[in-house]
Amino acid sequence: MFKGRNLVIATKHEKEKVIAPILEQELGVVCFVKKGFDTDILGTFTGEIERELDPIAAVRKKCLMAMEASNCDLGIASEGSFGPHPSLFFASADDEFLIFIDAKNNLEIIVRELSTATNFNGGDILNEQELLNFADAIKFPSHGIILRPSKTNNQHIIKGIASLEELKKAFNVMLKKFNMVYVETDMRAMFNPSRMAVIKNATKKLATKINTHCPQCNIPGFGVTGAKKGLECSLCGAPTNSTLCYIYSCQKCHFEKEELYPHKKIFEEPMYCDFCNP
Repeated sequence: MFKGRNLVIATKHEKEKVIAPILEQELGVVCFVKKGFDTDILGTFTGEIERELDPIAAVRKKCLMAMEASNCDLGIASEGSFGPHPSLFFASADDEFLIFIDAKNNLEIIVRELSTATNFNGGDILNEQELLNFADAIKFPSHGIILRPSKTNNQHIIKGIASLEELKKAFNVMLKKFNMVYVETDMRAMFNPSRMAVIKNATKKLATKINTHCPQCNIPGFGVTGAKKGLECSLCGAPTNSTLCYIYSCQKCHFEKEELYPHKKIFEEPMYCDFCNP
């Protein structure tokens, strides 16, 4: 269905470096990037342009815009969000969505990769030693740094700092002018290898899903769309809140299949049972 077809990657931040090799090998497509395509019009991490859409709507629009701009009926895009992990306290998360759209066959496949392998961070810095401590913590200079007068100031931002000399010079100039500097990790993919690795993992997951066909109609993208709780307690046999099965479904013919014990556990430990451990 995809072999030999052109596929546009909607990016201006060099994500094709990790996306293209995987999709070309797994799908047989020919990947390219539309020159001059500006994904920042849908929002920037630094806030000069607010993202008005939710991540899925944003990644869909980004992909369709790139497909239209390049006159290509096959496209892929990613959208990342950063902040506190939704379920792990005191942990930051990189939440990446990837979308694959085949306009020719009316097909849309989405995957999500939620990872704690991120150096997302930021804070007010008052002196050079604090700056160097922050730089070490976020793996500078392999990972870039952004400076601004304050967390909410979008007028005097310096992005893409990737050398110690440049960092010190820009920091001291800004500190002298504003008496305070807000330092943050540059989360754009080309300045953040940690994020690039998460996008790579998401692309592998996407390729696997695309290559998984519906048992009934053979359409690509047969994947997990839900889960059922109820894994039995090993002590009392009561159903717990742990996952009993995954639900796979097809977006075309709506065929569904359940996979029992997706985590390779037939029973749950009593410590997670509301009856044994109320």
